[in-house]
Amino acid sequence: MLGKAAWFTRRRYSGWGLAPKTWQGWVYILIATGLLALSQNLPVAGLTKSIILAILIFILLLDFLQIMASIKLDERDFKIEAIAERNAAWTMVAGLGATAAYISSTQNQELIALVMPFLIGILLLGFGVKLLSNIWLKNRDL
Repeated sequence: MLGKAAWFTRRRYSGWGLAPKTWQGWVYILIATGLLALSQNLPVAGLTKSIILAILIFILLLDFLQIMASIKLDERDFKIEAIAERNAAWTMVAGLGATAAYISSTQNQELIALVMPFLIGILLLGFGVKLLSNIWLKNRDL
């Protein structure tokens, strides 16, 4: 759409997303950031400003995802990313599980009622994503 995959590389050591590798990538990031800041300084009503911001974020997110999908990985990069994602996912699951266990052991019923459905929902969502991924990938030629 707006950006090009050649301008970016995948972030390897500091989270998820893209990192600029050319001056065009840096300009893209600066323009995107500037547009987001500008949208908050428009002389319009609050709801209109929120709608403009939401549309802008949606467009930039779609473009960002398209760029990420267009970046080609060799087999080694693909395996490294898969292992790193697996390790991150298991760490998050362990953290959510430990948090759920701690909260369920407290006596604060309001906290339990507020937080536990959220934590359980995240764990179930992760289970569902893994299940669907395994079903989908089983039938693909990798």
